[in-house]
Parts: sequence; C-alpha cells; structure tokens
Amino acid sequence: MTTKREITVTVNGQQYRSEVEPRMLLVHYLRDVLDLTGTHIGCDTSQCGACTVLLNGEAVKSCTVLAVQADGCEVTTIEGLAPEGQLHPLQEGFWEKHGLQCGFCTPGMIMAAYQLLKTNPNPSEEEIRKGLEGNICRCTGYQNIVRAVQYAAEKLQAGVSQPVGASE
Repeated sequence: MTTKREITVTVNGQQYRSEVEPRMLLVHYLRDVLDLTGTHIGCDTSQCGACTVLLNGEAVKSCTVLAVQADGCEVTTIEGLAPEGQLHPLQEGFWEKHGLQCGFCTPGMIMAAYQLLKTNPNPSEEEIRKGLEGNICRCTGYQNIVRAVQYAAEKLQAGVSQPVGASE
C-alpha cells in the first residue's frame, strides 16, 4: 500500500490542498480530484498533447507530470483562460476561424498556442506550426488551427485582451 502525500497546488488562481498517491499523474489530479475536465486524456504517452496545461507559466503535457511534482506550483488549465465567462482570444479564434471539429485536441492546442503567443506575440505561419508540432489533431488539416492562432495574435496585439500571466 502506497502512502499518500499532501500537496498544495494553485489551479486557475484557486489554491487546493489534497492527499494524492505519489504515482498519480497531474492530468488525473485535475480531472478526477478537481473535476476540471477540460484537460483531455488522449494517449497517456505524451504524443498527442491533448492534456497540455501551463505549469508555472510553461506549457507541459500533464500526462508526463506527477501531481506531487506540481506541489507548490501554479497550474492553468483551459478553464482558467476564460475568467468570468469571457472567451480568451485564442478560444474565440478557434470558434471564429473553425479551428476545431470534434474538439478533443482543442484545449491542448489552445494551451500550446498560448505558450507560443506568450513568447512570440507575432508568429509567422511556420512558427505557429512549429509551436504546435507536439499536438496532434486527427480531424482537421491544421490550416484553420493556424488561422485561429493568427486571429488571436492579431487581437492580442491590438490590445483587445491580455493573456493570463502577460505581466510576468
């Protein structure tokens, strides 16, 4: 029998204290313990990127991080990008530019794109494709995903919205 460990994690601005199995993955902690189901489980092998979240501001695949490794950290999930029900420009871009079909990969794509726009606010099409290459979409041809990220970049540059953590 494994001894549980207590962790304290700030998720989407709210602090949580939980006892978890040392082997529990962050993706399972978010979904099963905190009931934040926007982070999807696609492959459990870090190949698809559907589980991408921000850990201390950096995009990570949460199926490769243990919940105990997030102890003392800040996590942002797809739910944390839209405070007070307002869509983040990336979420709006995926809607407006038809960057999704089934939507399964969308949360991970958006979180990876968020990381890209945080470090490169005006990426070229090639840079967007490179920034999203760790995320797989089985439905689209990626062109509308690229358009969605370009849309968000333009809105953010125009000052329409500020991305989470932009003042860092």
